[in-house]
Amino acid sequence: MGERHASMAGMTDAPAPVGPEILDDLRRRLLAFRPVALPGEGWERGADPDYLAELVHYWANSYDWRSHEDQIRAWPWVVTTADGFTARSVHHRSEDEAAPAVVLLHGWPDSILRFERVLPQLSDLHVVVPSLPGYPFSERLTTTGMSTTAMAGVVAGVMAQLGYRRYIVSGGDIGSGIAEALAAAHPDRVSALHLTDVPYHHALSIEDDDLTEAERAYLAAGQYWQRTEGGYLHEQATKPHTLAVGLGDSPAGLAAWIVEKLRGWSDCGGDVESVFPREDLLTWVTAYWVTGTIGTSFSPYFERRAPVGRLEVPTAVSIFPHDLVRAPRSVAERFFDLRYWAENSEGGHFGAWECPDAFAAGLRAAVAMAG
Repeated sequence: MGERHASMAGMTDAPAPVGPEILDDLRRRLLAFRPVALPGEGWERGADPDYLAELVHYWANSYDWRSHEDQIRAWPWVVTTADGFTARSVHHRSEDEAAPAVVLLHGWPDSILRFERVLPQLSDLHVVVPSLPGYPFSERLTTTGMSTTAMAGVVAGVMAQLGYRRYIVSGGDIGSGIAEALAAAHPDRVSALHLTDVPYHHALSIEDDDLTEAERAYLAAGQYWQRTEGGYLHEQATKPHTLAVGLGDSPAGLAAWIVEKLRGWSDCGGDVESVFPREDLLTWVTAYWVTGTIGTSFSPYFERRAPVGRLEVPTAVSIFPHDLVRAPRSVAERFFDLRYWAENSEGGHFGAWECPDAFAAGLRAAVAMAG
């Protein structure tokens, strides 16, 4: 498997502590929050104004970033540099040198925090969780062009620098697109895939006469979702810099943008804090604020990605019932060497966080396929 640069790991590679001036400025902005929506409207028109006001008050007066920052910085961080790009990842090494290596790829609007609850179940594996370029805890992006294809190149560089020649890749949301691109570019390195969604664009490439009834219903559901929930996607994909100004300048605006998605995309029954306890909820949002990454997190929405056809890589798919738009099995079979398909009874877009047991089961199915 090669050398894994153990000397690189440790607190020196962890994200630097946030400067006190950033936290002081955050609190000043929160205390100056100016509600702009009518109260009592609930979530029908977006973020609930009453809930948001309560959350902002708690954020300003009760939430302590430092306690969460200490826990995050204590993880086994490693910094690698390949092709001029410096990447920061969490890197857990199994006591068994011969253990399989897995890569966990997060999506939007989250970060490596998505995997916090499942990592303790994977201690027997070598696990690498890259902070994707432009997302919280990564090095700051200074150029455009960071598509999912480009991110796949970064992840391949991370794994090569850490000495892994073969590995299993797990991804969801943005992470599933990166996983596909990585497997397409490096079939000699990716031994199996684990996906928590089947990218919707695949179904759009199927000839109309060849669609099954289930696939037609899936496409119709996707079109309905685009009309009713897809406004964020169109803005992030077309005018990301305009949107980034407001979200990067107003912590209340940032919270509204992210929390609405965490509530709407998770299996929370309308109570977001049943899935994301308030401290965790604010840690996910604060991670974006203190790293200034909300604007750069839009990069893979705007940048064109290279199309990926059918992949002949053993694939496991874990479907969670409250994810955005759930593909039928037949779509996965068209584009992947599908060997495991699990339709779980609960969970949403953030499967590794919401249902770590079910997520781990799917990942381990992929590990078993890799041999």
